[in-house]
Amino acid sequence: MYSYLKVIFFDKNMNNIILEIVTLHYYFIIIIIYVDTCNVMIYYKDVMKADTSVSIKTGGIIMNLRKKAMYSAGFMATTMLLAACGNNEDTDTANNGEGNEEQTTITFWAAPNPTQERFWQQQAEDFMAENEDIVVEVSQMQESPSSEATIQSAVASNTAPTISENITRSFGAQLVNSEVVIPLNELEGFDELIENRAMTNTIETWSFADGNQYIMPVYSNPILFGWRTDLLEEIGVNEVPQTYSDLIEVAELLSEDSNRVVWAKADLSDSTGWMRYFDFFPMYNAASEGNGFIEGSDLIADEEAGTELLGLMDSLRENNALLTSPDTDPFENGTSVMADLGPWAFPNWSEQYPELVYGENYEVTPPVVPDSMETNEGAYTFADAKGVVVYEQATEEERNAAMVFLEYVFSDIENDLDWLETTSLIPARDDAAESEEFAEYFEENPQMMVYAENVPNAVPPMDNADFNSLMEIIGEEAWNPVVRGDKEAQGAWEDMVEALQGELE
Repeated sequence: MYSYLKVIFFDKNMNNIILEIVTLHYYFIIIIIYVDTCNVMIYYKDVMKADTSVSIKTGGIIMNLRKKAMYSAGFMATTMLLAACGNNEDTDTANNGEGNEEQTTITFWAAPNPTQERFWQQQAEDFMAENEDIVVEVSQMQESPSSEATIQSAVASNTAPTISENITRSFGAQLVNSEVVIPLNELEGFDELIENRAMTNTIETWSFADGNQYIMPVYSNPILFGWRTDLLEEIGVNEVPQTYSDLIEVAELLSEDSNRVVWAKADLSDSTGWMRYFDFFPMYNAASEGNGFIEGSDLIADEEAGTELLGLMDSLRENNALLTSPDTDPFENGTSVMADLGPWAFPNWSEQYPELVYGENYEVTPPVVPDSMETNEGAYTFADAKGVVVYEQATEEERNAAMVFLEYVFSDIENDLDWLETTSLIPARDDAAESEEFAEYFEENPQMMVYAENVPNAVPPMDNADFNSLMEIIGEEAWNPVVRGDKEAQGAWEDMVEALQGELE
């Protein structure tokens, strides 16, 4: 009986450098070897045994592998790697002369997005030109199988960077629970940084249940709603809907035109957790005036707001105003008069749908709200937002250097303007819509101004490490069955609450 041993080597930046496949008998085993200078971590998984890890250091190989076959293959592969490691150590020693003894080197992992990496590379170069005692090494984090998996693997193998971006509040909760990131508010200069970047209001919703700030938000994209004003005018609606009643009126008028609906989106009936970020949570946050829904392990959901929202979705379904079958670009092509939108949509529109012109045939607004609120001006929504963290593995010198670098980047509003122009992602600032520095950009891109105005009202994801399971429950027990017509609003809400409480216990 034959099976395989897969040996994968990674350097300290998690780049795959060697791949060997070895034929073995009896067992299927995966060995992953992580390299950090001359330290090696072997992780192996035997499908018939529990996961095990072992450390190896030059000068004395220490292994406790229960299978002789594994030992032999692992030893041969590791010997080759350690030989190379010895050479690297000599090179490192040669490159670190006495002139660099006082330098502190920090590593920064940028998101797997070329525009973001380009921004951080330029910031690092500019920073080092003014700060010769700190070296900032920027690289793009691996996206396969996911950036989160890359970070988790790096933490487990003690090869985490000093800083990384691309951290949501929910994934940050996993890192906090694992005690692998540090509270940024304990670093000298953090409070001043928040004040200098004008993000006092924005940062409030990023606080964790223990009162600490583990993530420095870099960008915050409020999820807003686009409206095809040209199509609304065709049915006699001259103002964009603001309340539930306004929206139901549109649904009733559209029911006479079988070719169009209010909201066409296949994800509405899909229980995949992250999809609730772009349908349930924007509208729930608006209806509940920013209620946190779940804080830490506590369910604090607003029942009145939740049942009203589910009732709205039920009414839209009854009027055949929802389309959950696959449809290509339904908003752009005129099938749907409403769509949830992030600012990343507009660069694509300028190329594929140049006929869509903001202020002429479409508008962008916050989510509709219950009738009792009368207007959706200043309504809360969901924030597709990510930030940076500093890892616990960093030394005190590296942590301090990291804060100096972050202060350099975020204390100058011109850097935020550069970020916006480079990435089309809204900086997490309270004053982006008001600052003179952004005026020219927003004059050329008026639809982006609406997003900047709503940054302070955008609520980031929950701070619970089990966020994915919790959001799947929202879909499975409430949102999806109401959209399909399988449950009525109150019963769906009660089923969801019961399931969430069971998961949170």
